[in-house]
Amino acid sequence: MTFVLSSMMELGKKAPNFKLPDTVSGEVVTLSQLKSDIATVVLFLCNHCMFVQHINSKLVELANEYQPLGMQFIAISSNDIKKFPQDDPFFMAQMAKYNKYPFPYLYDEYQDVALDYGAESNPDLFVFDGNLECVYTGRFDMTRPGIQPATGEDLYTALDAIMEGKEVSPNQYPSMGSSIAWKRGVSRNNIDMFF
Repeated sequence: MTFVLSSMMELGKKAPNFKLPDTVSGEVVTLSQLKSDIATVVLFLCNHCMFVQHINSKLVELANEYQPLGMQFIAISSNDIKKFPQDDPFFMAQMAKYNKYPFPYLYDEYQDVALDYGAESNPDLFVFDGNLECVYTGRFDMTRPGIQPATGEDLYTALDAIMEGKEVSPNQYPSMGSSIAWKRGVSRNNIDMFF
């Protein structure tokens, strides 16, 4: 497993649309169907990563706090399941149910969505305003597995600013986690990834 820092989306960039299956409901959904008029949080996660496991309970708590206020959370896994069978959609659905995810957990089989978003790590976070323009990208918080408990501080701060009608601070930090497990030949920034 390789650990990477996220490259971070340019602030103001429009959220790329997508059409992906939800591993829990079995329905195919789009960003335009799921998005919020207040804020939409798109998270790239996977089952096996210790960084994702570290934030899971706090992420669920945070989503349960902000979704009733009109925000939308959407989780996506883009990992190559040949490399990590535990990230298979069947196990994604089990993970979502076990953790009581209050948001859809979508499977990006062809990794197009991860490429469109410039996602690199699990977890990798993107927050979009009501116009689907990026206002926050990067880490959940500064914690690391086995060091201190997850707080969600960075994401909390961004979402609170949106709720208060304030500008989200541009002082943002990259997320760190396990690299998205790219399929052989997937091209990223014109470089073939052979892992």
